[in-house]
Amino acid sequence: MSVSVDDVGLTVTGAADEPLLVSFDGAYVWSTTPARDGVRQLPGRIQVGWPDVLAPYLDGRSRVQVTRTDGTVLHDAEVALGAGHGRISVVDGQGHPLSVDKVGHLARAFADTSEVVREEILAGTGRVLEDLRGPGGVEAYLNYGALLGAIRDGRMLGHDTDTDVCYLSAHGDPVDVIRESYRVERVMRDRGWDVLRMSGGDFKILLPLSDGRNCHIDVFVAFHAAGRFFQLGNRSGQLERSAILPVSTVSLHGHDFPAPADPEAMLAFVYGPGWRTPDPSFKYADPPAGIRRLDGWLRGFRSDMPAWSEHHAAHRGRPETPSEFGQVVAARLAPEVPVVDLGAGRGRDALHFARRGHEVRAYDFSRPAVAQVRRRAERAGLPVTAERLLLDELRFVAAIGGQLARSAPELYSRQLLGCLTPHARAHLWRLARMATVAGGAFHLEYAATGPGPLPSPGPGGLVRRLDPDLVAREIAASGGVVDDQQLLATGEDPRVARLQVRWPRAVPDLSDLEEEIHVRAH
Repeated sequence: MSVSVDDVGLTVTGAADEPLLVSFDGAYVWSTTPARDGVRQLPGRIQVGWPDVLAPYLDGRSRVQVTRTDGTVLHDAEVALGAGHGRISVVDGQGHPLSVDKVGHLARAFADTSEVVREEILAGTGRVLEDLRGPGGVEAYLNYGALLGAIRDGRMLGHDTDTDVCYLSAHGDPVDVIRESYRVERVMRDRGWDVLRMSGGDFKILLPLSDGRNCHIDVFVAFHAAGRFFQLGNRSGQLERSAILPVSTVSLHGHDFPAPADPEAMLAFVYGPGWRTPDPSFKYADPPAGIRRLDGWLRGFRSDMPAWSEHHAAHRGRPETPSEFGQVVAARLAPEVPVVDLGAGRGRDALHFARRGHEVRAYDFSRPAVAQVRRRAERAGLPVTAERLLLDELRFVAAIGGQLARSAPELYSRQLLGCLTPHARAHLWRLARMATVAGGAFHLEYAATGPGPLPSPGPGGLVRRLDPDLVAREIAASGGVVDDQQLLATGEDPRVARLQVRWPRAVPDLSDLEEEIHVRAH
């Protein structure tokens, strides 16, 4: 086997069915199995493209080394990528090395973690399991990469990036599984943990570490239903309850953790029969039918969350000026009226409104985006609060809509509409109607469809163009009235739609309510 490296990625000639490890200037960044991940160009030659998450970093020079898992070197040479200026450095904002994990995200691997921080992760994972099994009242156990490392050699996998725990639900009905998961989440919050809900059956514990980052401890539900065993994320198949309970004990770096009753059976279920052989490039191959069931039973609508988080994290600290639309809207707003920026991103327009004397509430889907808005506002001394908004979840929409209605704000969004599912757009119109009940307007801009080919309006396909007629029908169905609409080209996009929408206050018909009160009273 031979390997060459260029701007596109790796070109592998010869046998390509074993994992390869890629490092830049001695720092591990990625692993791949070319036969699985690449595109066959000629007989005996496969090309594997660089992962999208590495693209922002691939501009400069680096000594690129490609090795087998046994250490055999297949490529070791200085390579210029992109413009080739400076050294390539795949690090986070604090200068810590990053690598691509098994689900395609950039994260810090345990191989690049100090012993002190590793002990913090182990101790934190132990406390999470104690709280789950004690106050949480669920049968929790160590799983996935942490369990694999414990069984193989009692150590964390060098290329793993977090720890995962699971618990076997006492229920088999998905509704009860979800209710149980939310109950457990409330217990963990009451215990002082910072919790991020991911779906109806899993959440993350965000463990702050002394090196400035958060370690994610995933808490996944497992349950038996419809004659199969399901375990988030996305595992499904056959595994008897006796392979899980009663729990056993495994040791990881000298720390004891609860584990499945038969750890080897669990690892074979998760990783397949070859689980004993190290494979840093391992990717799950879950049954599509099982994924569809889990999506239907437990999933929210957060598939784009990791991509948005990585996008905003990659652009952390970059100076930004207000958008053209933000300046247009700011010029038409009444002085000192409160402004709500929906889909605020890193706050380029929210901060502009605040500088012009408006009190601003900024909302975004991405936690890194919200964190950046808070930091920038605090540094500048501006009246901006930033919070997360999950438009696909009605309870978020109802709660926030009720809060906003009391402040009579003007609503603003730019490029939010094209990020949303139809379900989430319906919730957006509901939120806008609630928030503007006192007479405010919703000022929004989105990338519109039009004649001829148009470029993608956002990073990595995360933003889509929408038909203005479709948007107009949705607004009308929600009771909204478009005061003003423009279709134009701007310096940022060749075709956008700009709208100002209001929801007229209607006098409610109380006859049905009065009849219901009369019936209930008698």
